[in-house]
Amino acid sequence: MSLKIRLARAGAKKRPFYHIVVADARSPRDGKFIERLGSYNPMLPAEHEDRVRLVNERVTHWLSQGAQATDRVAKFLGKAGLAPMPVYREQPIQAAPKKKAQERAAERAKAAAA
Repeated sequence: MSLKIRLARAGAKKRPFYHIVVADARSPRDGKFIERLGSYNPMLPAEHEDRVRLVNERVTHWLSQGAQATDRVAKFLGKAGLAPMPVYREQPIQAAPKKKAQERAAERAKAAAA
Protein backbone atom coordinates (compact mmCIF):
# COMPACT_ATOMS: atom_id res chain seq x y z
CA MET A 1 0.00 0.00 0.00
CA SER A 2 1.45 3.33 -1.12
CA LEU A 3 0.97 6.10 1.45
CA LYS A 4 0.75 9.82 0.75
CA ILE A 5 0.86 12.78 3.08
CA ARG A 6 -1.49 15.19 1.36
CA LEU A 7 -4.15 17.85 1.73
CA ALA A 8 -7.85 17.04 2.17
CA ARG A 9 -10.21 19.93 1.43
CA ALA A 10 -12.62 21.14 4.10
CA GLY A 11 -14.32 24.45 4.76
CA ALA A 12 -17.13 26.29 3.05
CA LYS A 13 -17.47 27.45 -0.53
CA LYS A 14 -14.82 30.09 -1.30
CA ARG A 15 -13.41 29.68 2.25
CA PRO A 16 -10.87 26.86 1.84
CA PHE A 17 -9.41 24.99 4.75
CA TYR A 18 -7.29 21.86 4.42
CA HIS A 19 -6.44 18.96 6.71
CA ILE A 20 -2.98 17.43 6.29
CA VAL A 21 -3.62 13.69 6.29
CA VAL A 22 -1.95 10.34 5.64
CA ALA A 23 -3.96 8.36 3.12
CA ASP A 24 -3.67 5.48 0.71
CA ALA A 25 -2.61 6.92 -2.64
CA ARG A 26 -5.62 5.28 -4.32
CA SER A 27 -8.24 6.91 -2.08
CA PRO A 28 -9.97 10.12 -3.25
CA ARG A 29 -8.79 13.56 -2.12
CA ASP A 30 -11.55 14.10 0.45
CA GLY A 31 -12.18 10.42 1.08
CA LYS A 32 -10.98 7.92 3.63
CA PHE A 33 -7.68 8.66 5.38
CA ILE A 34 -5.56 6.91 7.99
CA GLU A 35 -4.60 9.77 10.30
CA ARG A 36 -4.87 13.55 10.47
CA LEU A 37 -1.44 15.18 10.92
CA GLY A 38 -2.28 18.87 10.92
CA SER A 39 -4.07 21.66 9.10
CA TYR A 40 -3.48 24.40 6.54
CA ASN A 41 -5.53 27.59 6.37
CA PRO A 42 -4.67 29.56 3.21
CA MET A 43 -6.98 32.41 4.26
CA LEU A 44 -4.51 33.51 6.97
CA PRO A 45 -1.49 35.71 6.15
CA ALA A 46 1.72 33.85 5.26
CA GLU A 47 3.51 34.86 8.49
CA HIS A 48 0.62 33.83 10.80
CA GLU A 49 1.57 30.98 13.14
CA ASP A 50 -1.73 29.10 12.66
CA ARG A 51 -1.53 29.03 8.85
CA VAL A 52 0.20 25.61 8.92
CA ARG A 53 -0.07 23.38 12.00
CA LEU A 54 1.69 20.02 12.15
CA VAL A 55 2.00 17.20 14.69
CA ASN A 56 5.78 16.80 14.31
CA GLU A 57 6.13 13.39 15.98
CA ARG A 58 3.47 11.77 13.81
CA VAL A 59 4.82 13.35 10.61
CA THR A 60 8.29 11.94 11.27
CA HIS A 61 6.73 8.56 12.12
CA TRP A 62 4.85 8.37 8.80
CA LEU A 63 7.85 9.57 6.82
CA SER A 64 9.89 6.78 8.44
CA GLN A 65 7.16 4.31 7.40
CA GLY A 66 7.68 5.33 3.76
CA ALA A 67 4.88 7.85 3.23
CA GLN A 68 5.56 10.29 0.39
CA ALA A 69 4.56 13.94 0.77
CA THR A 70 2.87 15.75 -2.11
CA ASP A 71 4.54 18.88 -3.52
CA ARG A 72 2.62 21.39 -1.39
CA VAL A 73 2.98 19.35 1.81
CA ALA A 74 6.69 18.80 1.09
CA LYS A 75 7.11 22.60 1.10
CA PHE A 76 5.38 22.79 4.50
CA LEU A 77 7.58 20.02 5.89
CA GLY A 78 10.70 21.69 4.51
CA LYS A 79 9.84 25.01 6.14
CA ALA A 80 9.13 23.22 9.44
CA GLY A 81 12.48 21.41 9.25
CA LEU A 82 10.92 17.94 9.26
CA ALA A 83 12.18 17.01 5.79
CA PRO A 84 14.63 18.48 3.28
CA MET A 85 13.24 21.41 1.32
CA PRO A 86 12.18 20.19 -2.14
CA VAL A 87 14.17 21.51 -5.08
CA TYR A 88 12.13 22.96 -7.91
CA ARG A 89 13.57 23.69 -11.31
CA GLU A 90 13.07 27.20 -12.61
CA GLN A 91 9.74 27.51 -14.37
CA PRO A 92 9.77 29.02 -17.86
CA ILE A 93 8.00 32.33 -18.23
CA GLN A 94 5.37 31.64 -20.88
CA ALA A 95 4.70 35.30 -21.63
CA ALA A 96 8.36 35.97 -22.48
CA PRO A 97 9.16 36.57 -26.17
CA LYS A 98 10.24 33.50 -28.10
CA LYS A 99 13.67 32.99 -29.69
CA LYS A 100 13.02 34.84 -33.00
CA ALA A 101 11.51 37.85 -31.24
CA GLN A 102 14.47 38.00 -28.84
CA GLU A 103 16.88 37.94 -31.81
CA ARG A 104 14.98 40.78 -33.52
CA ALA A 105 15.01 42.83 -30.31
CA ALA A 106 18.76 42.30 -29.96
CA GLU A 107 19.30 43.44 -33.58
CA ARG A 108 17.20 46.56 -32.99
CA ALA A 109 19.17 47.33 -29.83
CA LYS A 110 22.47 47.04 -31.77
CA ALA A 111 21.14 49.30 -34.55
CA ALA A 112 19.93 51.89 -32.05
CA ALA A 113 23.29 51.87 -30.20
CA ALA A 114 25.27 52.39 -33.41
